[in-house]
Amino acid sequence: MYLLPLVLPLLNLVLSCLFGKLLGKRVVSLFIFNMFLCVISCFFYFFLVGVSKFTCFIDLGSWLHIGLLRLNWVFFFDSITVTMLLLVVFVSFLVHLYSVDYMSGDPHIIRFLGYLSLFTFFMLMLVTAGNFVQLFLGWDWRRSLHSIG
Repeated sequence: MYLLPLVLPLLNLVLSCLFGKLLGKRVVSLFIFNMFLCVISCFFYFFLVGVSKFTCFIDLGSWLHIGLLRLNWVFFFDSITVTMLLLVVFVSFLVHLYSVDYMSGDPHIIRFLGYLSLFTFFMLMLVTAGNFVQLFLGWDWRRSLHSIG
């Protein structure tokens, strides 16, 4: 449930890559709807976690194990995290809305919104990181992706 704001921008990227040409401009409204759901879920988490001072750790399992070093995919949600999560998602939603209007005549708007959703995903990875390596992946994602490809 807490990972919904991270999954929805990633879903936007997948929709952009797989169904962008097939659906055309209709996929843009789906992008905006997904980002609106992201904002609504972040408001819910803000009131659930931020007001009640509840802390949540989500451990998705081990992803790096070298000798004594063992790193897990951990997402951390506390009052500061959900405040920043709400801020990042709300600003990203406004940027998505502005971009749809500003780039309405551009034929590559779907690709741009896919990249914008990828940027949003990595910003949310940065905010919700449970360890420093995960925080680094959220912060320096461009260099990490360039070194892979």
